[in-house]
Amino acid sequence: MSTNTFDRNFKFTTFNDKQLMSILLANATYIDYQTLEFIPCNILIESSPKGRLVFTSKQDNNVDIKIDCTGKYVTHAFGCGHHHVYSALATGMHPPKKIPENFLETLQYIWWTLDVCLDMEMIEASALATAIACAKNGVTFVIDHHSSPAAIKGSLETIAKAFDRVGISHLLCYEISDRNGEQAINQAFDETEDYLLKRQGLVGLHASFTLSDHTLKQAKKISDKYHTGIHIHVAEDPLDQQQCLEEHNKTVVERLYDFGLLSQQKSILSHCLHINDSERELINRSGVWIAQNTDSNLNNKVGFFNSRGIEKNVMLGTDGMHSDMLKSAKTTFFVGQNFDKIDYSETYLRFRNVHRYIKENDFTGDDDNNLVVLDYNPVTDFNTRNFYGHFIFNIEAKHVQHVISNGRLIVKDRKVVTVDENEIMNHTRELSKKLWEKMTK
Repeated sequence: MSTNTFDRNFKFTTFNDKQLMSILLANATYIDYQTLEFIPCNILIESSPKGRLVFTSKQDNNVDIKIDCTGKYVTHAFGCGHHHVYSALATGMHPPKKIPENFLETLQYIWWTLDVCLDMEMIEASALATAIACAKNGVTFVIDHHSSPAAIKGSLETIAKAFDRVGISHLLCYEISDRNGEQAINQAFDETEDYLLKRQGLVGLHASFTLSDHTLKQAKKISDKYHTGIHIHVAEDPLDQQQCLEEHNKTVVERLYDFGLLSQQKSILSHCLHINDSERELINRSGVWIAQNTDSNLNNKVGFFNSRGIEKNVMLGTDGMHSDMLKSAKTTFFVGQNFDKIDYSETYLRFRNVHRYIKENDFTGDDDNNLVVLDYNPVTDFNTRNFYGHFIFNIEAKHVQHVISNGRLIVKDRKVVTVDENEIMNHTRELSKKLWEKMTK
């Protein structure tokens, strides 16, 4: 094993396996995630970041890693369309100084209190913890929306390196907002540009009600310069629409459209709960994407998503609530039966749409050699015709046994093998106490 030193001289252990190894999944049943065809086979995974899958009848022993998948199901790994690394240390924290009575107070007394207390060590630990959770849940690609107003410079690269160490591909952005003053705005734009010079990413924006016209103009310039899209919260709560109508005499989506911020099909609008029919038409015509976050919406009591008129480009996220996309899909289905036009196949489509978003926009990190091996022993017959029933009602994160990300084994027998999880979690527990103490001052 080798040891790498990171910020504040804390040492994390990284296992010194070869980065790329040939892997054979023997005696597997492969489920094509698009056609749902069940294929009994041996799968040879080429040892390169964009390696192909080779289906073979042979069980070649001339490979670095051979995993017996008898009775197991192999399919494409999962992706998260909207996450928040910065919330990773929130679980179990002290109650806020004031119990929130509405969504704005939830932001003010919880999330805007937490994010401003983050330092770079906490950001790194949060990213490592999130990446580990994603890996164990079979999620190998994460689209994250980050905020840390007191530690902006270098925050995205810190998250990226943490994700890289665990083996999770990513599409990051920093949340630009006017709420923390001009210096923070300038730093956020600088961080965005510095990051986009080196890596794939998006231009992050908080929400219309915390963004001036000047900030939106600057965001448009950067998104055009780097040929990328924006990632913004839209109408998560009615206050976003109310403020926009009162101050700008237009709706949130109309405002974004007028600034040209819907011109890039790489753009992601998260939530979109409180939008009208004309906004739906603008979204649909623009070809931008929506990230649906049902668990978070339930927690914040902000309303329910309805896909009417915008069915095509909807993918699922977690909004930082957790890293379990199978759970997100189930919640989306159960809630959607009452508030949305949704069925089994539509739920699965939204669960898998993140892959289409990545592919259509030429982002990297989600090729065929991203796989999960499911240790799923169903009580009833399992096949193409009844796949959706098993997906909705039975298949859970507990069935994820092995995970391969970009041709690299990152989870084996439900344990992350790229980093020392116990070491990292011991550290995050200590940092969480420091964070919570800062939040009470």
